[in-house]
Amino acid sequence: MIFPLEELVKFKGSIYEITAAASKRAYQLAVVKDPVVEENDDKVVSIAARQLFTNEVQYRIEQGPRQ
Repeated sequence: MIFPLEELVKFKGSIYEITAAASKRAYQLAVVKDPVVEENDDKVVSIAARQLFTNEVQYRIEQGPRQ
């Protein structure tokens, strides 16, 4: 699986947010040993990015406690 660069170019949101979400999702996929990872040669970052860009997985930014 190739990283979806064409989706990144079309993306209108915050690149920082989608990068952080992809990183967190890739970690989740690696930890739970999702079968989709093995099917795609263990490319967790590419899988996570594709899932986010295709809205298969959604993310939200949570606000931390204000001090």
